[in-house]
Amino acid sequence: MNVEEFLKAVLALPEVTERDAFGGMTGFRVRGKGFCYLNEPDGVVLLKATREEQAALVAEDPETFTPSWASGRFAWLEVNLATVDPDELRELVTEAWRLSAPKRLAKTLT
Repeated sequence: MNVEEFLKAVLALPEVTERDAFGGMTGFRVRGKGFCYLNEPDGVVLLKATREEQAALVAEDPETFTPSWASGRFAWLEVNLATVDPDELRELVTEAWRLSAPKRLAKTLT
């Protein structure tokens, strides 16, 4: 997936805002909560995930998915844009958004 396709997918989600983030990355938030970060020069995205999902994806495809950090019940997943399946990334971005969005807002997304 290229960066333009990624941006189109993430910005299509309800109430997403974009802003500069740490380390020169672009951060994406829903109602003030970060769920996704784009490191365009490195061609990677950091996504919020559950610990179980992080472990499963890394075990399944370590060339595409790398564990980042974990805290509490959430973990962050580094995704290589050059090797990820575009449909899978759209699904993962949507799930990251759901993990951060308020419940009522998350229910609006079918």
